[in-house]
Amino acid sequence: MFTGTYTAIVTPFNRDGSVDFGCFRALVDWQIASGVDGLVPVGTTGESPTLEMDEHLKVIEAAVAAAAGRVPVIAGTGANSTAEALQLTRGVLNMGVAGTLQVTPYYNKPNQEGLFRHFSAVADLGLPVVLYNVPGRSSREIAVETVVRLAAHPQIVAIKEAGGSVERVSAIADACDLAILSGDDGLAVPMISVGAVGLISVASNVAPREVADMVRAACSGDFRAAGAAHRRLYPLFRDLFIDTNPIPVKAALALLGRCPEVYRLPLCETSTKIREQIRATLSALNRV
Repeated sequence: MFTGTYTAIVTPFNRDGSVDFGCFRALVDWQIASGVDGLVPVGTTGESPTLEMDEHLKVIEAAVAAAAGRVPVIAGTGANSTAEALQLTRGVLNMGVAGTLQVTPYYNKPNQEGLFRHFSAVADLGLPVVLYNVPGRSSREIAVETVVRLAAHPQIVAIKEAGGSVERVSAIADACDLAILSGDDGLAVPMISVGAVGLISVASNVAPREVADMVRAACSGDFRAAGAAHRRLYPLFRDLFIDTNPIPVKAALALLGRCPEVYRLPLCETSTKIREQIRATLSALNRV
């Protein structure tokens, strides 16, 4: 159902800390004009932990309105509280989103049965669900056996794999019929080579056409072109994670003149050294 490149789009803020919806709409237009296949607002890259409930829903609504049917929108409505994930997901049921991204509940570290019940409860609301396995942020992996159980639910259609393991893609593809999306820019090509069907990308915020072309080449089986694109883009993939995401990607967008470099605490600006490294990488890619 979901294939290709989906941008985990940033949430731009005005200098006073409010959401900059004008800038957000411009980013959506740029992404779509550059050839991405879809958008994922208000994930980790969209600074979901610092958005209030009404802001969270307004950003998703703005993404759907700006996309205007040109590409699908997968709404980030996950939470570590099942009640909150249900509330957020109910809030987008009639917005026209194509699905919802559900992160592994973080901090409270549920067991596998708890994970199964959590994701199943959200899926029961009726929207297509993309599971989000990201043990580096959640301290809990969705076991392959649990993925298989969840794949039997008709509304659980895909999984975003951000655990750094290409082998898990093979294991999931071998065990069930679930669309797999890479959650790591730097692993997109190898993951697609063993069964993934796309990428939910941070780097496409900065280089949407280049990342989309790389993924399109890999998905079509042209791994020579995809590998060349990966090698060219690798410094960007690396540097967008030399500080906590989304700090580097917002710094990069600010250097491109696309987005103010404004965060909400506890996130804040990166160091001058890191910013200059990002600038050098963008310059090498002829972006600045």
